[in-house]
Amino acid sequence: MPSHDHRSAERPAADQPLVDIADYVIDYQIDSDEAYDTARLCLMDSLACAILALRFPECTKLLGPIVPGATMPGGARVPFTNYELDPAQAAFNIGALIRWLDFNDTWLAAEWGHPSDNLGAILATADYVSRTNLRDGKPPLTVNDVLTAAIKAHEIQGCYALENAYNGVGLDHVILVRLASTAVTTAMLGGGKDEVINAVSNSWIDGGALRTYRHAPNAGSRKSWAAGDACRRAVTHALMANRGEMGYPSALSAKRWGFYDVAFGGKPFRFQRPFGSYVMENVLFKISYPAEFHAQTAVECALKLQDEVSGKLDQIERIVIETQEAGSRIIDKTGPLANPADRDHCIQYMVAIPLIHGKLTAEHYEDEVAADLRVDALRNVMEVRENPEFTRDYFDPEKRYIGNAIQIFFNDGTQTERVCVDYPIGHRLRRSEGVPVMGQKFEAALGQVYPRARVAKMRQLFADAERLGNTPINEFMTYFAP
Repeated sequence: MPSHDHRSAERPAADQPLVDIADYVIDYQIDSDEAYDTARLCLMDSLACAILALRFPECTKLLGPIVPGATMPGGARVPFTNYELDPAQAAFNIGALIRWLDFNDTWLAAEWGHPSDNLGAILATADYVSRTNLRDGKPPLTVNDVLTAAIKAHEIQGCYALENAYNGVGLDHVILVRLASTAVTTAMLGGGKDEVINAVSNSWIDGGALRTYRHAPNAGSRKSWAAGDACRRAVTHALMANRGEMGYPSALSAKRWGFYDVAFGGKPFRFQRPFGSYVMENVLFKISYPAEFHAQTAVECALKLQDEVSGKLDQIERIVIETQEAGSRIIDKTGPLANPADRDHCIQYMVAIPLIHGKLTAEHYEDEVAADLRVDALRNVMEVRENPEFTRDYFDPEKRYIGNAIQIFFNDGTQTERVCVDYPIGHRLRRSEGVPVMGQKFEAALGQVYPRARVAKMRQLFADAERLGNTPINEFMTYFAP
């Protein structure tokens, strides 16, 4: 960390983390076929998540311009809607849609998060830039440009998360969505290294949102639009930097007033690896269940046991759930659950529902399902324990498992086998198994609003990597118009 006399008005050199991001975003060439293959899956899956969110009025009431009537014809479009907005508000809309159901991709390390959240800012900026370029006689951006930006945004967010626990100081992981989206959208808008440094410095100066809206007793719907809010702020910083707004070179390291001292206990950030394409290649997909990721394998375990216990739910004495330290800390939750946002971050609830219904969907978090007395009856006999082996494998960079195990004990002294799943279907090690299911998720989501022929056309586009990559973004967005 650079030393600088806080009394001196002389501007120091930019903090190295700011420079490293600028160098990566502007200069680094992505040469990983696996990263691009995964980025295409990420884009497809994020669009599926967005369209599924449209079924929920609590989400749709937030869409559109923040001030009624403040639309921007020719601006950035919001997929599956008729909205055309300024790119910052469009970023909020798209980001909120992708994140609403807690069904998009995930990254788990010292910090947690959902790197595809950044697509809210990336897609809005790409559409805005492309439509502006066409009006000015310039070529539009392509889907391949979006995939490149997504790989870099994933990498920035994920690499910062590997060793730096923002949750440990009470800050929410969307701080890294704002960081990554600020960096890549500044470049997409035409900025160079200076503009990226200036924009990113302002992103850090924003500080961070408190995590309280993700935890009892304050869990609520903000956790579903917080990423959209981070995307909106990121595009604002990018637009301002590209208009010449100044930056702050020691935004991180300035004594007393910088981010390290104010918000991170005086500690500089730690980094495990240089930026490349590691995060996109290893990202985790939520394919089968809209649920907090630390419980994904617990849901799989419950489903494996459902046939055996479905007729004996009233005979259960106790249910033992083994999980990782992070799962135990984040989603082990007792007592009344106030709303869907509370329920999809409760491992007991996410185990009870599949034991009762044999499945877990977004609708199962709604009040009508939660009112079933069997849900809380099962929650009340559950014991959640940390399994140290699961915790070790969780942090092992060669594994990155998210293990859970469940065993059910009955009043008559009998018990089920202990069912254990080390990593879910969305893990890199199960990618070949997961890809067809992701395709089914995409088709099922689109099929809720589009005729079969149109769904097939969209699916064919994603199946042809070269054609998809070369598609201008202004054309791509028309595929997902109402």
